[in-house]
Amino acid sequence: MGVRGLQGFVGSTCPHICTVVNFRELAEHHQSRHPECTPTIVVDAMCCLRYWYTPESWICGGQWREYFSALQDFVKAFTAVGIKLIFFFDGMVEQNKRDEWVKRRLKNNKEISRIFHYIKSHREQPGRNMFFIPSGLAIFTRFALKALGQETLCSLQEADYEVASYGLQHNCLGILGEDTDYFIYDTCPYFSISEFCLDSLETIMFSREKLCESLGLHVADLPLLACLLGNDVIPEGMFESFRYKCLSSYTSVKENIGKKGNIILAVSDYISRVLHMHQGVKKLEDMLPLGPNKALFYKGVASYLLPGQKSPWFLQNPKGVITDKQVISMSSNLESKLEVPMCTDPESKQEVSMCTDPQFNQVPICTHPEFKQEVPMCTDPESKPEVSMCAYPEIKQKLPVETNPEFDLEVPMCAYPEIKQEDSMNMRPEFKQQVTMVSDPEILKVARTYHVHSESYLVYNIISNGEIECSNTLEDELDQALPSQAFIYRPVRQRVYSLLLGGWKDGASTGPVVKEWFVYPGNPLRHPDLVRPLQMTLPGGTPSLDVLWLSQEPAMQTQRLDILLACFNLSSSKEELQMVESPLRALCCLLIYLFVQVDTLCLEDLHAFIAQALCLQGKSTAHLMNLQLEYISSRAVQLGSLLVRGLTTLALVNSACGFPWTTSEFMPWNVFDGKLFHQKYLQSEKGYAVEVLLEQNRSWLTKFHNLKAVVCKACLKENRRIVGRTHWTSHHTGNRQCEHDQWRRY
Repeated sequence: MGVRGLQGFVGSTCPHICTVVNFRELAEHHQSRHPECTPTIVVDAMCCLRYWYTPESWICGGQWREYFSALQDFVKAFTAVGIKLIFFFDGMVEQNKRDEWVKRRLKNNKEISRIFHYIKSHREQPGRNMFFIPSGLAIFTRFALKALGQETLCSLQEADYEVASYGLQHNCLGILGEDTDYFIYDTCPYFSISEFCLDSLETIMFSREKLCESLGLHVADLPLLACLLGNDVIPEGMFESFRYKCLSSYTSVKENIGKKGNIILAVSDYISRVLHMHQGVKKLEDMLPLGPNKALFYKGVASYLLPGQKSPWFLQNPKGVITDKQVISMSSNLESKLEVPMCTDPESKQEVSMCTDPQFNQVPICTHPEFKQEVPMCTDPESKPEVSMCAYPEIKQKLPVETNPEFDLEVPMCAYPEIKQEDSMNMRPEFKQQVTMVSDPEILKVARTYHVHSESYLVYNIISNGEIECSNTLEDELDQALPSQAFIYRPVRQRVYSLLLGGWKDGASTGPVVKEWFVYPGNPLRHPDLVRPLQMTLPGGTPSLDVLWLSQEPAMQTQRLDILLACFNLSSSKEELQMVESPLRALCCLLIYLFVQVDTLCLEDLHAFIAQALCLQGKSTAHLMNLQLEYISSRAVQLGSLLVRGLTTLALVNSACGFPWTTSEFMPWNVFDGKLFHQKYLQSEKGYAVEVLLEQNRSWLTKFHNLKAVVCKACLKENRRIVGRTHWTSHHTGNRQCEHDQWRRY
């Protein structure tokens, strides 16, 4: 992530650019200079996840209450010294960074294989050196921070650009993260999350100016250096021969910093000694071996220019880089309505220009035809329908909310209320008017608003560019008994696609297709899976999205719930599910779906899932923290991750259906704890009585049998009888192949 080799170079060669700072003191100094403004830190949340996740156990599916408590302590520490935090999360994977995304996911697959090999060999959790963040951590961190009252935003591209833009425009105290790209952006100070100490509120601040002094460069040269070294846009190998030529002619090689460090010094020397001589006179392509990579290189350099900034390396608009926009005057609509007053630093000479979004130019791709038949998934990797992101018009919105108790979130009183508040995000110029999957601008406004404010999950990605992704899950590629979560929940997603995009008309040769970049064992990720919508049968037909999302009629909330259940193919179990109390209702829905879909799940698994959910209600965070496990089961590890991925799927469905359930219904800290589930799984596997699983708590016994009865009855309606492990037969294979998956039931 970021610029290749730069982090190690700074640590080994330029320690003087690192200064220990105290956030309390910085806030006091900032407040004295800007008494009208609240000191604000922009947090790149994706960089911080592994540092926020402090629970000792990470292998069992997540210690969610411990994690929620850790986030609460983090927020309180800054609030206590008067610092406001603004959290940014990645909301999209940019196309020019897809190759890098794939490369990291494939690397993660190898790490996961080593983790399962260790578990099977030692029956214990690996050390922190093999740490892998629990599934769903990013999405549930968004909801946790919102529950804690924090401003939480989801980007319309990778978050680093919007983080840097926000920090610059609002004269923020700084950026908290762990990404060397923040060395390159000419924005507010950059603080390290990896060096942060919560107790003292101290960390390391990096100085771009001192880095430039060490390299003999100007701050405006850093984007050029980053691209020549390689980053997420420019592949590392693209300028490898150029870097070695620089190194071979470099006369000040240092023996104590290694080859990578000397390459950074050599390339910097070439920029300052050779390129500066011709700056403003010659074009970059006349001074560097850009060849056929010229457009990509210019795009890479331009990607670091924030609104209002110019590059001295651009003599004119490089052709073929960004159509119809001036790279050198990278301006966009940046009227932020995030309730953070703009602080004007009299010593600052940064110019920030503003403009508004261009008018929408809608190109309809699909409508919502009447569903006449089920359409199976399309798996042809060669078929590549061109769908891309759209321009985002001004958004106006009112969000009436109701506040729930602890662990609950602020949720809309109705699905999508009237849009009236302006809302815009910092966008690179290439993100402009483009084709979308849904042509209704009002629907796009609503979906975009909820996306930006982290209220929904994946809905905007689907209706804007028809492309979604899901990162790695702790799944054992050698265990053929349990299918991948990517396949298990795919029918649910297909029904969501039908709801959002419409279906394929009877006999039609074309229709909407969603590109799924889902990581699962055996998937080389060379192409996305191309997935068609799956028909749902709904009484009265499928409502339009404007009715589903915007209607405030009381009857519509009932219909939203009906559609949610239909997405899980659980319409026939509505009456039983309505009898289940919150927060177990959503979990019960998920368990029914799982046990219908996967015939290798047995009665012992069901007992463990239900028992942990009931026992969790009476556990303190401290008790869960001190829970000890006899050993670690690789199968239980997979089941824990499978359930959490189901909770993220519920977040998608609930968003798409207009929020029939409050978000707190399926937050993991309310319904799941990894270690507690693992304990119940081990006990259930050994044949312990239900009373033991429930810790001899008689008040939970009735609830246990009621929940079990609901799940078993619903499964029987789908001809699925849940039996104990001893009753298994050889046909319970849980085939992973999505083209021939006998375990899948629509």
